[in-house]
Amino acid sequence: MFGDRLRLARKRAGLSLRDLAERIGHDVSAQAISKYESGKMFPSSSVLVALGKALDVSLDFLMSNEVVALAGVEFRKHSGTSAAERAHAEAVVIEELERHLALDAILELDSEKNALPKERALVGSFDEVEALADGLRKRWELGNDPIPSMTDLLEDKGLKIIAVDIPKRFSGLTGDVQRPGGKPNVPIIVVSTQFTIERRRFTLAHELAHRIIGEARGDLKLEKAMDRFAAAFLIPRKHLLNEVTGARDALPPYNEIVRLKHLYGVAAAAILLRLKDVGVLSEATVSYAFQTYARAWRTAEPMPLDPKGPYGKLEQPTRFERSVYWALADRLISLPRAAELLRRPVSQVELAVRGPSLGN
Repeated sequence: MFGDRLRLARKRAGLSLRDLAERIGHDVSAQAISKYESGKMFPSSSVLVALGKALDVSLDFLMSNEVVALAGVEFRKHSGTSAAERAHAEAVVIEELERHLALDAILELDSEKNALPKERALVGSFDEVEALADGLRKRWELGNDPIPSMTDLLEDKGLKIIAVDIPKRFSGLTGDVQRPGGKPNVPIIVVSTQFTIERRRFTLAHELAHRIIGEARGDLKLEKAMDRFAAAFLIPRKHLLNEVTGARDALPPYNEIVRLKHLYGVAAAAILLRLKDVGVLSEATVSYAFQTYARAWRTAEPMPLDPKGPYGKLEQPTRFERSVYWALADRLISLPRAAELLRRPVSQVELAVRGPSLGN
């Protein structure tokens, strides 16, 4: 476990064995580091601290044992992403997961319990994809209304939602956390905080689709199926048709597109594509829109959702933070440990618990 973490941290930093040895300052050789990584040797406490500082990772990351590996994970990334960038993203995710799972252990929570289907579906048409999205909404008793928070919904269903500062080149990932001692895997979805609220909500729905759909058959492309599921899940057909009653294959007014995107919490381009999906707009009309007034929407979102607005506030993962404060209130963890888990100064955590003192 330690050796794997050390190797991951070194790759994250883009260092060779020799580079790391030189960064530490010749107190340890490249050969010794190689033996640490292979599990043939274990460093002394002073060398362990030096390794953490040289690699800019916490000792918790190097020594924690809640996460063995990320299983079945595929970063959807641009082809130009380097191995060091992938290692960095993986290290950031694992470090975040270690904190979440450590808290679950303290609270004796059933980390692997979730409401996902046991088997992933095989789909061969967009109609089948739409039916899956509608079926999951029905199973989860969501009705047809817009979803206020994809983050809260998925956390309530037992998935670990990790929002971390990883490059936009990584649009998201879904997978399982492998744990030691034969513990069941834990499902996770990771999104980058560098994206707009619209993009993060759609990414969460897209990654959820990867938990629901296993394969596509025939001419249906798998990633297209995932996008269609995400659109159908976030923008139910019946609800959208009720919102645009009377529309007849004409480009919607700009203010109507903005109204719909703020209603469903998605990008303006997603609204146009969904109107095509449900038969309100033709493919030719949507294609013309993207060649004209909607051309810039691929790169610059019109009237973006406010990060401090309703959707922005609701898409911030809060379950972990709330659980830390409850664990502290129940005296299951100490104030310094709570501050460590939250990565905040002790004084700030204490203020959140006790409130401002009288006279302030």
